[in-house]
Amino acid sequence: MRPEDTSRLVGVSLAADTVFADAGVVLPPDDPGEMLAHAERVLVADDPVTGAPVVGLAATVTVDGHPHLEQLAVRPGHGGRGVGGALLGAVCAEAAAAGHTRLTLTTFRDLPWNGPWYARRGFTVLPREEWGPGLEQVWETEERAGVRVLPRVVMVRELSPPA
Repeated sequence: MRPEDTSRLVGVSLAADTVFADAGVVLPPDDPGEMLAHAERVLVADDPVTGAPVVGLAATVTVDGHPHLEQLAVRPGHGGRGVGGALLGAVCAEAAAAGHTRLTLTTFRDLPWNGPWYARRGFTVLPREEWGPGLEQVWETEERAGVRVLPRVVMVRELSPPA
């Protein structure tokens, strides 16, 4: 992420939230600028088909010593082109190259473009007894923010070191 990407990334995040609204899911208002400001790493994607600039983002933070996917967002109209999968793959590759053995995230359990989408990409539900204090804090923060408007889960993907 470059500083000049910030306004476009805020736009991507806000636009991606409309997919939830279109599915009848009412999320509490949030400030994507705040999320971008506290993210440790933000990968940015242009559309691979049209070349449109800044159509996706993947923001990570460290939780319990491991990378945690804070947000993965693709601008509606650019979905289904592999942007999200490419961003997720890049996050996993970078984490593995840095010596990390897992990547965590929180997501809606049942929405097709959330829990099931991550499950198809190697993520599994992480039982609560395996959460560290950082994941507990993420969960509690989501609760206070009113994010859990539908069932949510913590998921994990085990990472292999690069060959």
